[in-house]
Parts: sequence; structure tokens; C-alpha cells
Amino acid sequence: MTKLEQELGKLRDEIDSIDRQVLELVSERARCAQRVADAKQEHSETEADAVFYRPEREAQVLRRIMERNGGPLGDEEVARIFRQVMSSCLALEQPMHIAFLGPEGTFTQQAALKHFGASVISVPLGSIDEVFREVESRAAHYGVVPIENSTEGMVHHTLDMFRQSDLKICGEVELRIHQHLLAAEGVDLEGVTRIYSHQQSLAQCRRWLDARYPAVERIAVSSNAEAARRAADEKDDNVVAIAGDMAAELYNLNIVAETIEDQPDNTTRFLVVGHQLSGPSGKDKTSMLIAARNKPGALYHLLEPFHRYGISLTRLETRPSGIATWGYIFYLDCEGHFSDEPIQSVMKELADDTLELKLLGSYPQAVL
Repeated sequence: MTKLEQELGKLRDEIDSIDRQVLELVSERARCAQRVADAKQEHSETEADAVFYRPEREAQVLRRIMERNGGPLGDEEVARIFRQVMSSCLALEQPMHIAFLGPEGTFTQQAALKHFGASVISVPLGSIDEVFREVESRAAHYGVVPIENSTEGMVHHTLDMFRQSDLKICGEVELRIHQHLLAAEGVDLEGVTRIYSHQQSLAQCRRWLDARYPAVERIAVSSNAEAARRAADEKDDNVVAIAGDMAAELYNLNIVAETIEDQPDNTTRFLVVGHQLSGPSGKDKTSMLIAARNKPGALYHLLEPFHRYGISLTRLETRPSGIATWGYIFYLDCEGHFSDEPIQSVMKELADDTLELKLLGSYPQAVL
């Protein structure tokens, strides 16, 4: 045995020993999670009353892990490992059903798995309305829906659903969107006849497509996963799709051109909706819906209290009210939790000076 083989043998023995310790600790954590579940059920009137998923608690744990990480693995990589450990332990307490805008293979599913880990039951649905209804009926514990893209802006349908739904926002997910050109085996890339994708993805890759396939028909479909399915089914017609890694794997397509989006930092933000209000995590956002009175200076009077109390606004969007001509609803996000005294003061002032004020939720800012 050479000196190198001896050295490698010792290192592998050390790794085997560490693996055994890791396994013992993970198993102990899982047993502790089971005891947590037993305690919650014991002190709840019914099983439905027991709250197993606490987004503020999970955010605090992940932030602490990242703060304590000493390398060599990066902070986000370590957090993703712990996210999956937490997901698996939570599944022992209560297997969670997570509704998302489907079909399978969409970026929304990817966002759901990023936030909840892989140990959940994913429920693909055909529309944002269906996701809200699935959670409202308690057929799913939580739902994940897109809210905005850094390139294409807000998803207005999601905003409008909050006007009619009593669901609360209990989390957010930020997902870096990488668009790929996908093709089935044997497709002639020089003779492409059609390009399928969601309309936002086609817009996000417009310059790349104009440079390489300017004369090829671009067909918008309901989702990138649907585009990938069509590319697989219609491969004999020399069609391709624009979609992500998950869709490529699901439909057995080759990635023939990677990261073709025009903006390299293209990011989509998703919201997690459920029935509960989240407690403060220490680094939160609050979202609310406001119907202002139709009078001069209405927007100023809406925004001025936030400035006076030192609250930072992170998003302000306007949508037609649907009630009066030229009437508008304002959706805004601000830093902080609704239980914080400054936000409480602002909400009290706004409630006295607006037609409607609806708290959509306070939730931990995205950790990963």
C-alpha cells in the first residue's frame, strides 16, 4: 500500500466516523420533533388546532445557522442542508400538503420546494384562483403563488386575489430564474419550427431569441412545464421550449442552451399563503391593502405616516378598485412586523382616514 493510499484510508475512516455522528444527531433531532408534535397535540383541543409549521421559528433557525457557519461550505449551502433536515423532521410531526401553480416542473414548484424542503406533498393546480381555493378549503395546508418578477413586474392576478380572500401571507420565497432552451433528442436546432414557453419567459429571453431565432414562431402557453411537455410530445416537428432545470428533468429534454435570459439577475418573488398570522422573527415584512378616499392629496396622506414613524416601504402597487370609476386600491409592503409599535400606530391612523385597510400578513423576509 502506497503512502497516498494509507493517507486516503485514514481520511475515509474519519469521514465514516463523522457520518455516524451526523446520523445519530439527525435521528435525535427527529425524535425531538416527534416529542414537539406530541406536546402540541396534547395541548390543543383538536388535531386541526395544532400548529406545526411556524415560519418565524424556521427563519430564526436558518438565520442563526448562517451566522454561525464557519465554512468551508457557503452560508446558503449550509442553510439548504438544514432546511431539508427541518423539512424531514416536520414531516414526522405532520405531512404537509402544499398547493402551487402547476403543472409539475414549474418555477413555482421549485420555489415551494426551496421554502418547505422536499419532504412535503406537492399539489399542482391549474390557476392562482385554484391555489387560493385549495388552501381556503383546508385541502392544502399552504399555497405558493408568484407575486413579482424583477424583469416583468407584478403578477396582478395574485394581487387581486387578496381583495376577495381571507388568507394571510405567511412567507416569501425569492428564486433566481434561469431559463434554458430545451429540446428532445434528435431535434434539428437549425430547423426549429416553433418555440413554446410562458409569455413572461418569452419576454425575459426576447433579445436572445431575436438574435438566434428571429423568424421562428413563438407560442405562449400556460406554463414553462406545459411548454416542455409539448416539446417532448412534438419533437418530430422540430419544436423546442424555454423552461428550467426541473422541467428538463421531468420531460427528459436536453438543455441545448443555458441561462438564455436577457437579465442575468432575473429573480421571481413568491408568496406563501395560509390561515395563520406569523409571529415576529426579528426581520420581517408586512403587507397591507388600502382603499384611499378619492380626494386631493390622498396618496400623500397614505404615505406620510410611514415616513413620520421611520418605516421603510419596499413595494407600492396600484390596482383598480372595481367599485367606482377611477377608484384605486393600494397594495404595499413595508419592513417590520404588524405587532411593532410604529406599524401599529400607522395602521391606526390609516384606519381612521381610509375607506378600507386590510392586513394581508406579516412574515419573515426571505432567508435563502
